[in-house]
Amino acid sequence: MTDTLMEADTKSASHYIAKQIEDNRSLIAAIGSKIRQYAPKFVMLVGRGSSDNAAVFAKYLIEIEAGVATFSAAPSVASVYGKTLALEGAMVLIISHSGQSPDIIAQAEMARNAGAYSVALTSEVEGPLKHLVDDIIPLHIGQEQGVTATKSLLATLTGLLQLTSSWTGNQELTAAVASLPTILQEATHAPANLRVEQLQGVTNLVVLGRGLGFAVAKEVALKLKEVCAIHAEAVSSAEFRHGCAALVAQDIKVIDVCISDESYLNHLEQLEHLLQCETPLVHLNQVLTGVHPRVAPLALLQRFYIDIAKISTLLGANPDEPEGLSKVMKTC
Repeated sequence: MTDTLMEADTKSASHYIAKQIEDNRSLIAAIGSKIRQYAPKFVMLVGRGSSDNAAVFAKYLIEIEAGVATFSAAPSVASVYGKTLALEGAMVLIISHSGQSPDIIAQAEMARNAGAYSVALTSEVEGPLKHLVDDIIPLHIGQEQGVTATKSLLATLTGLLQLTSSWTGNQELTAAVASLPTILQEATHAPANLRVEQLQGVTNLVVLGRGLGFAVAKEVALKLKEVCAIHAEAVSSAEFRHGCAALVAQDIKVIDVCISDESYLNHLEQLEHLLQCETPLVHLNQVLTGVHPRVAPLALLQRFYIDIAKISTLLGANPDEPEGLSKVMKTC
């Protein structure tokens, strides 16, 4: 079977990420030094769609590794409501593959005018963001042929990991980032983590994750909606018992995103209730063992993107032409 564009993009990610890590090494070292000198009081994250899922990953990553309070912005505060936030002493990370959405541009302009130090992670280094931020981290992904974000999201997570390791001086994390191209290649050739029979006839499901795994759960849920037309909701496993557990009585299917990091045992403890209720449960494991827990989520996503593209085709959909989705989504 010929690969879909979504599969081809994903399988090429390791090549482009190896180039990204090398080409950005000096730039990110300089930005890391700036951040240490600037010592941000807090970090605000800006993104939409898959980029917003990357922002959730960044929140956990930065708070865990750098100990700085981090939160996601509501872009409409600037673009629709016309308000300016008090951002003096803040760092703003703008995550946008295209760098063209008006609300993201408005948020970047607001952050600049509010006195924040702004960094953008984008593929369009010559786009509108160039004149609105202090530094740009290029994603170096080449052309992403598919409509859905795959290698651009993996490259964004890599950029966030590389930036955080430089900022904090964490040599173990730096080494883990350097190993990512090999890890992604191994994940590409790992056995399938998700099979079509697990999703046949499914119209609604919940995706559970914890910590960095919750960020992955949000991306998994988004892709299920985009390329399989399955209504999927991502929920932190810690929050599931606070209301969502009533869905268990309706035999709703649950996908479990399991990352072997500090949250692992707590996450399993939250799943125990589902097991006792005999809830239909699908496990998405991190595919590889013995990898650094901060890069493990990328291995899981690498395998998931390949699996879900195949499943989409087998379900009669086209992952390269998802209904209602275009490559550049512009919102105000």
